Amino acid sequence: MVAFIVDIFELTLYIGCGYLALSACARYTQNPRLLFLADRRLMVLALLTLLVIGIKVFQDVIAKESGPLDTAVLWLIRQNTPTALGDFFALVTWSGAAVFLVPATAVLCSFFAATKHFREAFLLAASTATALATTYILKTLVGRARPELWSTNWYWGASFPSGHTLSTATFATALALGATRIWPPSRSAAFLLAVLWISLVGLSRLVLGVHWPTDVIAAVCFGVFIPLATSVILDTVQHHRPQTKT
Repeated sequence: MVAFIVDIFELTLYIGCGYLALSACARYTQNPRLLFLADRRLMVLALLTLLVIGIKVFQDVIAKESGPLDTAVLWLIRQNTPTALGDFFALVTWSGAAVFLVPATAVLCSFFAATKHFREAFLLAASTATALATTYILKTLVGRARPELWSTNWYWGASFPSGHTLSTATFATALALGATRIWPPSRSAAFLLAVLWISLVGLSRLVLGVHWPTDVIAAVCFGVFIPLATSVILDTVQHHRPQTKT
């Protein structure tokens, strides 16, 4: 319990110091791009929080400190999930697979481009490509073995991070950001659906027993971070782009 409290304190300290450092640097240098970021407190704090938690989980996995808790949580989920929901979670996990998300990205990007929403098309395409690359790199670097607590289906690659969850988090967040920008009244519904989809896909990976809980937690953090960071970069560049005189 004490170790958990210390971890929470450390994470809060890192996040706070990161934001204060950004604000101080912006005010000192008067760099317009840094000032632009400093004025978006909630977005910057969200990015810092996701990044710090993702890195913390990554460190715990590398140090092999998360094993006992991972195992206990998986067994808890296994023992409290009705067998009848197996087909439902198999379908949910399919919705987070590349075989679904890649074609969906191509179709939606084409739609955004055809309707002249080029920023949204770029955000979705760039975020999805980054998510796939990030998943491949992390799986290769970490090489964590998948759970073998009970008989499961075979999936490509190492366990960390959950590729299905990371890709879904990226796709859903980018889509919600795009929908909100095109039609602002859809903001609440778009992000509610995104959170629900991400949560179900992440849970499905645990119910099926093919990932450790920390694989899913890190995947959510990195997956949401990618489109948020891409969106902030796009906004910053657009905000400081020289206006063409007519």
